[in-house]
Amino acid sequence: MAASAIIVDGSLKEGGGQILRIATALSCLCKKPITVNNIRANRSKPGLRPQHLTGIQLVNKICGGSLTGGVVGSSEITFSPANIAGGKHVADTGTAGSVVLLMQVSLPCLLYASGDTHVTLKGGTNAEMAPQIDYMNSVFQPVAEKFGLSYECRIVRRGFYPKGGGEIQVSARPLRELQPVTLLDVGQVSRVTGRSFVAGSLPRKLAQIMASTASSLIKKAYPGTSVNIETVPESAGAAVGNGSGIMLVAETTTGCRIAGSSLGKRGKQAEDVGREAAEELLKNLKHGGCVDEYLQDQLIIFMALAKGQSRVRTGPVTLHTETAIHIAELLTEAKFKVSPVQNGSGEGANIIECTGVGLINHQV
Repeated sequence: MAASAIIVDGSLKEGGGQILRIATALSCLCKKPITVNNIRANRSKPGLRPQHLTGIQLVNKICGGSLTGGVVGSSEITFSPANIAGGKHVADTGTAGSVVLLMQVSLPCLLYASGDTHVTLKGGTNAEMAPQIDYMNSVFQPVAEKFGLSYECRIVRRGFYPKGGGEIQVSARPLRELQPVTLLDVGQVSRVTGRSFVAGSLPRKLAQIMASTASSLIKKAYPGTSVNIETVPESAGAAVGNGSGIMLVAETTTGCRIAGSSLGKRGKQAEDVGREAAEELLKNLKHGGCVDEYLQDQLIIFMALAKGQSRVRTGPVTLHTETAIHIAELLTEAKFKVSPVQNGSGEGANIIECTGVGLINHQV
C-alpha cells in the first residue's frame, strides 16, 4: 500500500466495478495515488474480473503509471498515476466483457492527454449489466459534447455473450478544460427512434417482433408522436456470434435524449424483449428528468471536473449515482448537492448540483 495513497473502500454503496472505474479515472486525472480494497466484496465472484482488470490496465498504460495487485481475483489494487500521453492503445477483455465499460474508465483520461489518442477496445458491444454501444453513440455523446468533449466512436464489429469478439475504436482530442452544463427542462417528446437488431443465425422476424411490440406500447402512451424503429439483420462480417436486442431513444423539444433498451437471450421471447425496452423508456420519461437512469451516473465525473456549476434534473437518484458522487468528492474538491423537486409534475425528480473543480489540462 502506497504511504500517500487515498484509501477507497470498494464495498461501499453500489460496491461493484463502478467504484473501481471512477476511482481509477479520477486518480489518473488528479494525479492522486489510490488503494482500492474490498473490491467487489459483496459479489458472487468477488475481486477483479477480466473486464475490470483490463480497464485499469488501460488507464495505467495511458498515463504510464504503476499498478500493483493487477490480477484476476485480486481484492486490492494500488495505482500511482503519471502523465497522460497521447498515442495508440489496445485493450482486450478476452471475454464478452463490455467495451462500453472500458470506454467509461478511459475516455475522461483521454481528454486530458498531451495529444490525440486512439484506443481500440475489444469485447462485448451489446452486453448485459452495461449500456449498449448504441446508447453511447446516440444518448451519451450528444450530452457529453455539451461539456466540451470531442471524440469519435466507430463500431468495427459487434460481439455478444458468451463469445465477445466485438471491437470499437475511440479517437479523442485533448481539451483545456470542461465546461459546466445546465439541463433542467426536459420539454416534450418530439419523436422516438430505435434500432432493433439480430445477428448470426437469428431470423430478421425477431427484430421485427421486438420493434412492433415496443412501437405499439410507445404509441399508446404518446399518441400522435412519430415512432420509427429500424430493424437490422447484422451482416456476417459486422458481428461475431448470435445476438439480438433493441435500443429506443426519445428525443425532446429541448434536445434531451432518454433511452430504454433490452437484450435477447436464449429462451426469452422477442415480444418480451421489445416490451422491456419500451417499459424502461416510458419509466424514464415518467419522472420528468432530463437524463435517464444510465446517463445520470455517467455525468457525475464530468460535472466534478468542469469549471463552475452544473445543474441536472434527474429522476430518482440511483445507487450508482450516489456511488459516483461519493468517489468524486473523495478524490476531488468538487461539491455536490441533491435536492428533490418539490412542485414538478415528475415522479421522484431531483436536481443534482455540482460546483466543479475546473481541472485544467496543462499539456495543451
